[in-house]
Amino acid sequence: MSLLYDISRTITPSLAVWPGDAPFSFEHALRTSDGASVNLTTLTLSAHTGSHADAPYHVAGDGAHPADLPLDPYLGPAHLVTITRQHGGIVPADFAGHDLAGVERLLIHTWVSDLPDEQWPDDFPYPTVELIDWLAAQGGVLLGLDCPSVDRFDSQDLPCHHRLYQYGMVNLETLRFAGVPDGRYELIALPLKLGGVCGSPVRAVLRSLA
Repeated sequence: MSLLYDISRTITPSLAVWPGDAPFSFEHALRTSDGASVNLTTLTLSAHTGSHADAPYHVAGDGAHPADLPLDPYLGPAHLVTITRQHGGIVPADFAGHDLAGVERLLIHTWVSDLPDEQWPDDFPYPTVELIDWLAAQGGVLLGLDCPSVDRFDSQDLPCHHRLYQYGMVNLETLRFAGVPDGRYELIALPLKLGGVCGSPVRAVLRSLA
């Protein structure tokens, strides 16, 4: 029987968000405790709240919005690999000893997965253009991280975001791999059908293949 692992961060008002971004909040428009027939809540959140997919529009004015993205990259075989790098740029050598030939969806597990939802990582490791070039050469279609960005926290030119866009690859950020063994899985992490925005929260899961 296959196992299902939820690799999403829980979206609550205490969830850490990118500094300066809108935190998640909600309010009740209706309450059954007040005599209404239903509880009805209104949500306020960033497109990059919690586990999310960036859309090309995030870095390109003419890029696609979540509603226009092909869904195939977000659904299919994936390889989860834990690396020991604590800080700085993630390079192909960080995956020495792992057979990743032909990998389509690479998911990178770092120490950030062990942080509680309420704690922001001050100095997270991040992919390099070298890594993205290597993944593209394998036929990669998706790069998934437990870190908040595919670029260095203080980057202004966002080279890895742009390199992914150049290759037509997609990315997931702020996943959580704590307690999930390394290996091959089926990834299911579909963005919402949102028009006009720069990203979308996802409910990301891994299903074991055995």
